[in-house]
Amino acid sequence: MTALLPCLYSFRRCPYAMRARLGIVFAEMQVELCEIVLKNKPPQMLAISPKGTVPVLQLTDGTVIEESREILMWALEQNDPQGLLNTEVLTQANTLIDQNDNEFKYWLDRYKYADRHPDMTQSEYRQKGEVFLQVLEALLTDNPYLLGNNVTTADIGIMPFVRQFAHVDREVFYDLPYPNLQRWLQEWLAHPLFVQMMMKYSPWQEGDERVTFPS
Repeated sequence: MTALLPCLYSFRRCPYAMRARLGIVFAEMQVELCEIVLKNKPPQMLAISPKGTVPVLQLTDGTVIEESREILMWALEQNDPQGLLNTEVLTQANTLIDQNDNEFKYWLDRYKYADRHPDMTQSEYRQKGEVFLQVLEALLTDNPYLLGNNVTTADIGIMPFVRQFAHVDREVFYDLPYPNLQRWLQEWLAHPLFVQMMMKYSPWQEGDERVTFPS
């Protein structure tokens, strides 16, 4: 029997999973949501994605998409009411997301878990991460969003990671000299689609009724 909706395995606070869920809400789509517990991953998810990381999206035809960027793009390719796949800025957006995923995330992990990485101090890891924050701050100097007056995939793809960086130590973050970035993040945290995307769901277990997201 074919499922009526794609099934998304997600963990609410994971920035990669946030990226995928934001893509779905901006695409005005719905999926079945299986909120997982990282210490007790459901065998159904591991069977289709043995690497065991979220997000994982299983389409109704059985196709599995295991990367957050691919889920974001897949959702917008189905429906893009806000024109986020604007070809004029898509290349620049992809370059920024590459820098986020390949450089910034490296320092973010070490800043957040500095006790696991004693080679440098937490402050030094933060300063390494700030190199990317400075890029974002400059982009936001004259625009409300990273690439202009409208939301793009760059904003959706990067914001969850800036949020995680800020939440390592909110007091420190909001004392940093990045007023445009701080304003951008605050506006995102209050954005109706972000609030909708961050609704809490009980962890899913086999036998539970599937939850439709967004509900």
